[in-house]
Amino acid sequence: MDRPGTPAPADPRAVRLVDRLLAVGTAVAVLAGTARLGGRLDIAGALPLALWLGLLLLVRCRWPLAVLLLSVQAVVVFRTSGLTDAGWVWPVSAAYATLAADDRPGRPGLPWAAGVGLAELAFAATWDTTAGGATPREVLGSLGVEALWLAVLLAAATAYRNRLRWRAELDERLLRAARERDLEADRRIAEAHLEIARELHDVVGHTLTVVGIQLRVAAEVLDDSPEEARAALATAQQVRTEAVRDLRALVHVLRAPGGAAPEDPVAGVPHVTALVDRMRSAELDIRLETSGDVTAVPAPVSLAVHRIVQEALTNTVRHAGASRADVSVRCGRERVEVRVTDDGRNTAETSETAGHGVRGMDERVRALGGDFSAGPRGEGGGWVVRAAIPVPGFRS
Repeated sequence: MDRPGTPAPADPRAVRLVDRLLAVGTAVAVLAGTARLGGRLDIAGALPLALWLGLLLLVRCRWPLAVLLLSVQAVVVFRTSGLTDAGWVWPVSAAYATLAADDRPGRPGLPWAAGVGLAELAFAATWDTTAGGATPREVLGSLGVEALWLAVLLAAATAYRNRLRWRAELDERLLRAARERDLEADRRIAEAHLEIARELHDVVGHTLTVVGIQLRVAAEVLDDSPEEARAALATAQQVRTEAVRDLRALVHVLRAPGGAAPEDPVAGVPHVTALVDRMRSAELDIRLETSGDVTAVPAPVSLAVHRIVQEALTNTVRHAGASRADVSVRCGRERVEVRVTDDGRNTAETSETAGHGVRGMDERVRALGGDFSAGPRGEGGGWVVRAAIPVPGFRS
């Protein structure tokens, strides 16, 4: 895996094509420069130098430092032997540029290219002064141009390397941003699925429980009190209608993520009274106590409170065999507190062996930054569910 900021590997075919073009171009340039300066172009002159410098460039990408050193050595040998006057630096331009642009891990090419170039120019100045008999003015004139050319080469190679590095870093940032967007989308989808699962569990479980209670009431009083039976059936029908509306809203969310639901579910602190009335029966007496302005509770907290009371009472009816349950909802002091107790058997779900119901209540409260607990009430028996949800700035 490439480190961040490292250019991605280029197409091998394109690299080989560039190597061949540089090899041919270098060979032709050396021969043309020698001819312009009146040098020898035969087998004992610039021809072998041109061929050697060109062939070395075919492996420049694999061993850039070795190619530069062998190329400089060849130029030094041919110049000091009097076989060519083609120049010191420019015949090796491609090798210098390749090494200076090399930015692979552990291979700092620019310092090596600069060091080899300065060493070659220093040797050239010494040679031209001592063996060539050139004056300092002549050496400065000839080598000054080559030094300037070397500086231009290194600067261009550095700019090219930095551009590749910048593009690699940009691609890395774009890839990282795309991955983060995907992760965020996956997280949001997971949260949406979890929320939908909680809603389905609460709505379906509560609906079946309440409808079961009302149908049992209707069956028991059908002969003696038809009016009461009809009222129980009407309550069951109402609960069924509300459940269908809630389920339609959930289906809409699944079909159009991010869109507004066509109908808001009837769930919130103001609807807790109706919820308790529907679940009250001859076998279970439910008492409700509220304090504070229940209509001012923010929607997410209000929905969570409603679902907590709903699920707690559903568990009481289904598991506890209780005769009495007490529901308390207190709104004030920058928090909303919920407490549901019953006098039934301690057979409901606990936090340690939580099923979907208790786990869903806990997830709702934790998501809002609150505290949740569910467990036996004490020595007298029964079950208690507690939740405290913070609401900054809220006053009763």
